[in-house]
Amino acid sequence: MIKKIKQTKLEKTLIIFVIILGIVTFGSFAVIKNKCLFVKKYNPEKLKFKNSENIAILNAPCGNVIIELYPSVAPNSVERFKMLIKSGEYNNVAFHRVIKNILVQAGDLEFGKKNNLNYTYIGTGKSGYGTINSELDKNFDFKKGSVALARNYKKNTEDSQFFILLEDAPLFEGEYSPVGKVIYGLEVLQKIKYNDKVEYVLRPDFINTFKMLK
Repeated sequence: MIKKIKQTKLEKTLIIFVIILGIVTFGSFAVIKNKCLFVKKYNPEKLKFKNSENIAILNAPCGNVIIELYPSVAPNSVERFKMLIKSGEYNNVAFHRVIKNILVQAGDLEFGKKNNLNYTYIGTGKSGYGTINSELDKNFDFKKGSVALARNYKKNTEDSQFFILLEDAPLFEGEYSPVGKVIYGLEVLQKIKYNDKVEYVLRPDFINTFKMLK
């Protein structure tokens, strides 16, 4: 006859400890893997806006980024930006340039599309609509959340690419054409994939959709 061996209190405690450790480890792994877990979700339909015709909603992997556009500051730049948003040109376009806690950049319509990503030339692509003149405003504060059209080293070369600041950048004042500011969801952009070593991202995150509220 086989006798049952009773577990000691120490053995029971160790088993319980191992089980708890396993649960904590698994839970921690799940949290780390899901980068969007603690990001607040914003539903534009449940928010009120003073100028709803100038509200744009960018949907990224972790949720909505709600931007108020400023046509009074840079009318031609905002008109171009709105046109590209309304036509769906920004959908499935990469966040190709990301500097951690500083800025994210997207809008390369030629080489940044999800189904036609070109790592060799990304960041140099055009929209096909031609460039527009710079609209620089020294009085516009390039604070955290500011949205502006990107350009190369020469002025009057703005096209479709844009960047959003993740920190204040006073040196940008009078250098770039501002189009608006993030009013909700900046934390969504702080979760965009980046590379610690270089500004350009391999296998980047993409804009899911970008549309006007109205």
